[in-house]
Amino acid sequence: MKNEILDRSPDLRDLAVLVIEDDASLLNTIERDLKSFGAEVFTAAGPAKAPDVLSLHRIHAILVSLPLADEECLNLVKEYKSKYPDTLFYLMTDRNCGSVEPVEESVSQVLDDFFQKPPDMRRIAGVIGASFGRPPTSTSLSVIEPLSVRAKPYFIFRSYPMRLALSNLPRISASDQTVLISGETGTGKELVARAIHMLSSRSNGPFVPINCGAIPESLIESELFGHEKGAFTGAFKSRKGKFEAAHNGTLFLDEIGDMPLILQIRLLRVLEDREIYRVGSDKGVPVNVRVITATHMDLESAVRNKLFREDLYYRLNVLRIHLPPLRDRIDDIPVLALHFLERAFDEMGRPMPYPGFSPETVYMLQQYPWNGNVRELRNAMTRVATLLPADIRRVFPSHVIPHLGEAKRAERGPDTQRPSPGIVIPAGMSLEKAEETIIQEALRQTGGNRTMAAGLLGISVRTLRRKLNVKQKAASS
Repeated sequence: MKNEILDRSPDLRDLAVLVIEDDASLLNTIERDLKSFGAEVFTAAGPAKAPDVLSLHRIHAILVSLPLADEECLNLVKEYKSKYPDTLFYLMTDRNCGSVEPVEESVSQVLDDFFQKPPDMRRIAGVIGASFGRPPTSTSLSVIEPLSVRAKPYFIFRSYPMRLALSNLPRISASDQTVLISGETGTGKELVARAIHMLSSRSNGPFVPINCGAIPESLIESELFGHEKGAFTGAFKSRKGKFEAAHNGTLFLDEIGDMPLILQIRLLRVLEDREIYRVGSDKGVPVNVRVITATHMDLESAVRNKLFREDLYYRLNVLRIHLPPLRDRIDDIPVLALHFLERAFDEMGRPMPYPGFSPETVYMLQQYPWNGNVRELRNAMTRVATLLPADIRRVFPSHVIPHLGEAKRAERGPDTQRPSPGIVIPAGMSLEKAEETIIQEALRQTGGNRTMAAGLLGISVRTLRRKLNVKQKAASS
């Protein structure tokens, strides 16, 4: 589903934008597109014209091509933003925004975001308009709905797919029937089960979770139903199982598809008779338990393949909730990401105000596939919060991208990574040219990320930036 903000035409009426770009064709395209959204546009092929524009007009947004954003240009922007703090300042770059290194403190205080060339002007215009209080109205902001108000302590959402998936949650909670929650790993099935319990008449009773796939087959029967003293080797005393522990409450059986077939028969009998038999006992123990189950498996297919009992499947599938994967509910990604980021900051004791996401970071997060769903998003935001420098006031894509897919890279290990090819310094090459060759190779290996390249070279980012600026000025002279 496309983000609703991108589906409506941006409104830039009464807003003035200054664009500094040395590519005449691109500059004309940007000017034309911004004007089509109602903006008043001022253009310049370089920063020299900017002081005149800024002195004569109230500018609401400044877009500058990254190569032109020299120290003089940045100082001009800083001075203007000191007079008009709500002015937006964006850098446009030829490189992937995620490979642009985090800017130094003095720049990050005034920079609002990076945008990649060729810029998506519809999206940029939408960001500018939203920053000045012109976000398009969205019917998916379900925080105003009673369902979301009641569910808010347990999970956060605003997307239509989640509203649809949870539309019957209050009625399901009020019932005492078994519930089957399906969805990919990491979509929040246990959170939904807890919400059902807390919104039900059993909320004063215990909520007892157990993962059927995490317990050895030889122990799961005892875990569920308990055992008597001497029932097997090591049973030195009687022990209650999860069913008895959940008496007058809710038992949550996660990954029910991993339950052994022989145990499925016993579970079916417990659901029908409402009493359990401890291992080693022939005396029934009555239990008053509501059972909620969850699975990432296709249980219908498992039934067809004789891997799951058909009678148990229909007994569990009285009420059904299917949770969509995070990639199908992209409207939820920004609010979830911000929630996890701020929660991590709070747990770390970081003082407020907390850094927020730049618009390009939000867009990047919404494009990422999130195969691990909400759990992967939560872990990524925890890593970002933990490793974010203390002086950062805005989270850019370059702060986030190194932490995406980190678990998968760790699983592969260093031995599986291909060694980087070396470079050849021909005999007779000057020291200056050799240094330039080495720097360019470091940048190539790091995808243009200057912070990582400086680390490879064993120098500071400031030193690397100075060397590149010197070479750039020498090439242009």
